[in-house]
Amino acid sequence: MTTFAIVDLETTGNASPKGDRIIEIGIVLMNEAGSVIREFSSLIYPERDIPPFITSLTGIDEEDVMDAPLFSEIAGDIHPLFKDAYIVAHNIEFDLGFLNDELQRCGFPRLHNPIIDTVELARIMLPTSSAFKLGHLAEKLDMGHDRPHRALSDAQVTADLLQYLLKQMQALPERTLSQLLKIEGKLKSDLRSFIESAVEEARYRTQNDTDIEILYGIAVRSRRPDEVRSASSSIFPPFEQWNKEVYEGENGLKSMVPEYEIRKGQQEMTSHVHKALEENRHAVIEAGAGTGKSAAYLLPAVYHAVKNDERILITTHTNSLQKQLLEEEIPKIERMFPRPIRAVLYKGKGHYISLIHFQYELERSYQDNYDTALTKAMLLVWLTKTRTGDIDEVQLPSNGRQFWHKVSAEQSSKTEQLGYTDDSFFQWALRRAEEADIIITNHALFCLDIIKEETSLPSYDRAVVDEAHHLEAVAGRYFGLRMNYRDLQRYLTQTTELAQKSLYKGWPVPQSFYSHLNKLQKAVDEAKEELSQFSRYIYQHVKKQRNSSRGRSDVGRTQMTLEKERSASFMQSAKEMSNRFLSAVFVITEQMTSMQNELQILLTLKEDHGIPILLSRIHTQKDVCLDIRHQLIDYFDSQDEESVRWIEIEGEGAANSIYLYSEPLNTPGILKERLFNQKKSVVLTSATLTTGDSFKYIRDSLGLGDEPDVIETSIPSPYPFHEQVQLLVPDDFPDIKNDPDTFIEALSEAIYSTAHVTNGRMMVLFTSYDMLRRTYSLLKEFIDPEEFMIFAQGISSGSRDRLKKNFQAFDQAILLGTSSFWEGVDIPGDDLSCLMMVRLPFAPPDQPVQKSIDQRLKQEGKNAFMEKSLPQAIIRFKQGFGRLIRSSSDRGVVIVCDQRLMEAKYGKYFLSSLPDIPVVYDSTKKLMDRIENWL
Repeated sequence: MTTFAIVDLETTGNASPKGDRIIEIGIVLMNEAGSVIREFSSLIYPERDIPPFITSLTGIDEEDVMDAPLFSEIAGDIHPLFKDAYIVAHNIEFDLGFLNDELQRCGFPRLHNPIIDTVELARIMLPTSSAFKLGHLAEKLDMGHDRPHRALSDAQVTADLLQYLLKQMQALPERTLSQLLKIEGKLKSDLRSFIESAVEEARYRTQNDTDIEILYGIAVRSRRPDEVRSASSSIFPPFEQWNKEVYEGENGLKSMVPEYEIRKGQQEMTSHVHKALEENRHAVIEAGAGTGKSAAYLLPAVYHAVKNDERILITTHTNSLQKQLLEEEIPKIERMFPRPIRAVLYKGKGHYISLIHFQYELERSYQDNYDTALTKAMLLVWLTKTRTGDIDEVQLPSNGRQFWHKVSAEQSSKTEQLGYTDDSFFQWALRRAEEADIIITNHALFCLDIIKEETSLPSYDRAVVDEAHHLEAVAGRYFGLRMNYRDLQRYLTQTTELAQKSLYKGWPVPQSFYSHLNKLQKAVDEAKEELSQFSRYIYQHVKKQRNSSRGRSDVGRTQMTLEKERSASFMQSAKEMSNRFLSAVFVITEQMTSMQNELQILLTLKEDHGIPILLSRIHTQKDVCLDIRHQLIDYFDSQDEESVRWIEIEGEGAANSIYLYSEPLNTPGILKERLFNQKKSVVLTSATLTTGDSFKYIRDSLGLGDEPDVIETSIPSPYPFHEQVQLLVPDDFPDIKNDPDTFIEALSEAIYSTAHVTNGRMMVLFTSYDMLRRTYSLLKEFIDPEEFMIFAQGISSGSRDRLKKNFQAFDQAILLGTSSFWEGVDIPGDDLSCLMMVRLPFAPPDQPVQKSIDQRLKQEGKNAFMEKSLPQAIIRFKQGFGRLIRSSSDRGVVIVCDQRLMEAKYGKYFLSSLPDIPVVYDSTKKLMDRIENWL
């Protein structure tokens, strides 16, 4: 019987070659039946100091290991435990690397046993898990993990996890297991014997699994039959009566929501949304935190859709809100209606898997690298579970996205043109959307649908735009152009790879095809060289510009706006170099056309589904090249004065790392023409839409302007803000304009002092990435990580969500953020008790779009500051303020380190935009005392 030696180590750090050592070892010997044969555990004296961070993580300090044995003293006991066993660990490379280094140091041979990495196995068997750390998996699977980061406890949980994952493997369909066998050799773990055993069991298992079907040679979860759209319902009472019953009746929300309390603001918003939808009017509705706006607009939207047999579109900015609407809010209100609500989350083709293209890639698994093999294994298992085929369900490995592009439904449109129907997940999602009452999508797809001549969304006449304050910015991005060096290089590399790696040796491909392939490779090499020269020229030009001609993006890139007169000479030279690059791209498209012609002839001679797939991929790649040609020509030739063009470079990046951008200056006009003039009713809602109790700014920004008959209402938050939060403004900060270095020193000291009073639990919002970086460097000089952990956007590794989770994981932590951290970051409860805004969030005046709009407003005789800069900053200020109070029980302080809030004439507009709360303007020391007493 197979024996597993499950091992876990605690160490002084992550790098054995740099001198880190083991401080604790735990080993569990277990047989294949799951019975524990033996356990071994020992602290180990590491012969070096234990860093404070490790003590904080594990609870093991210097005193604990003072009398522990050296590793050399127990090596003779440890080494025999691994004889004839599979070595199992959660991240095997880490544990086995340390273990072998210690054994070798003691004169024992290195271990070369078969291995199983439970991180890898969990990724394959649980591909939809949001994380794969041992603690997360133990909690998710309810395994119990009383002493995390202690070696024996971790080894015991890893043993339980191994058993669970092997059982999951044994339950897989035979087809899935057989395909995993073809991939197994490229994985870290030695799983062949376990997969083979599971295949044998699957062959003799009773085949009554009606939840699995075979499509294009792949085992997938059976999809429910498409529902038939029912006729409109005539049993609805009048809306006023229904609305009253929903909010106040015994069978309404009271019966569905624990500890339900009637929120008059929520009920009022429901009435306003219904009125807009019913009377074919647009609406702008601000709903403060705690209003319950999601349910407030869903109820009338579904009422209208079901009663009138009509679909309504809801668009949001964040994926988390889309998921919340579909999985939490809609099930909560469903009982208010006479039949189930048909709601779908609709995404673009790139989100859905194409089974025919995935099968094509499975047949070429011998070419895979590790990340591709792992991605394929995860997708195979996921397909036996998913009902949507939406890749957002899967946590892909680092380079998994590169493989995903090959097998997404974006590839299938050209295949369909060749007569090969890819009747898989995207088509199913489209059919469901066409039969839906409510379609939930995101602003990006919404804006793409608005701007494209050929619509990508099912038709709709009424829409609700949640998080509407983002719509102008998203529309500007999607109505303009975005292109960068890295993406262009990737497209060129893919062009040759797709042909070279996709040919079957058995195909009777004529010699002329290979001649075109060689010419294609030469053209790609030439295009890459021309692209590098073109990019380096642009990079050097931007870098040489005087500081007065340049700006900084919110992520620290240097920006240069292209101005007609000042940039004419540079643009002419850049255009000539661009044309040389595009000439090579034109040769690429010609060679791909010739290769397509050769494959079309081959298709008449040989039946093989791989040929049309290769044809479609060449066609798709050729379309990409044609788009690049069109966009670059337009970028350098455009005389459009209604758009702004600019270039960004990485300040410390490669000498050809450039980004080309353009955005229209008349985004509101486009939205008016393509959205508000086309749809019967559009409801705009957010927690932050007003400035100075007026909707003028948001109406002008989004294209509603002075349009009559628009419903406007602002519903205040029900939270008792005056009891929950205080706004504090220090009056003794140095002037940032005259002495920025001293300002940053004062800021760093204030952060440190505040953290002492609040025990960390503070988030600091910056308007400048450069200032964030400099503040972080200064804080790191005098703050001991044993005292406070500091996480900084763009410096600490990880996404925004990962930084937020890391911040919440430590008792005393400080989070520094800019740009996206001003909104959409929810840290409820005691995890966040202090929010600090370094400066009032005015957009930098030298940013290209802002600068161009300001100039235009001045030409029109308008006050650019009052018309654009100030209201834009107020909405962002309100968003930042909203990060602190996320529930009726939250409590804390907001510190604004910008005296303009109290001393500038416009400061009153910021203050009036907030709820009625105590505002204190005093010295930093007195404010610290106040915080201590308040909290």
